Amino acid sequence: MTKSVLDRDIERVLLTQEEIQRVTTRIAAQIDRDFRSSKRLLLLGILKGSVVFMGDLMKKVTVPVEIDFMKVSSYSDGTESSGRINILLDLNRADLTECDIIIVEDIIDSGRTLSYLVEYLRLGGAKSVHTCTLLDKPSRRVVAFTPDYVGYEIPDEFVVGYGLDYAEQYRTLPYIGILKPDVYKNK
Repeated sequence: MTKSVLDRDIERVLLTQEEIQRVTTRIAAQIDRDFRSSKRLLLLGILKGSVVFMGDLMKKVTVPVEIDFMKVSSYSDGTESSGRINILLDLNRADLTECDIIIVEDIIDSGRTLSYLVEYLRLGGAKSVHTCTLLDKPSRRVVAFTPDYVGYEIPDEFVVGYGLDYAEQYRTLPYIGILKPDVYKNK
């Protein structure tokens, strides 16, 4: 495997490509089981971080599924949540009342964003709203929120790769790694 110049900024690999693919397969099987009778299942990716995970996940889901995207921001400096949710790209569907939605996220920290989006989509008339995250950091939770589908519970470390970024970099790494603190501290 060819190394990326970004690899030098990784302290250690937290999850390998193989581990990520195994958990993606597991989550897809759970979704297949839980939504086999759904008339309209929608995977709703939250841009940009979820794109890689959602791309792999949707290829493994065998029940009929549609995809769509929202873009939401809650970060002010790239490392800390501002606590304020901004919808930058909204979901605009006339058939929302017929949709069983699974919001697909790369990582959950505080829980604010997904908690807000679940309520937002329910108030918008969605038939049902569920959540799926590749990574969960429950130690960082500031609101009562538990995702429906979780790939891995991880420690409170700054992770990048497989869609997760720091300053729009590192998304293309094929694994999830812990970023060296000197890369993002004192910037």
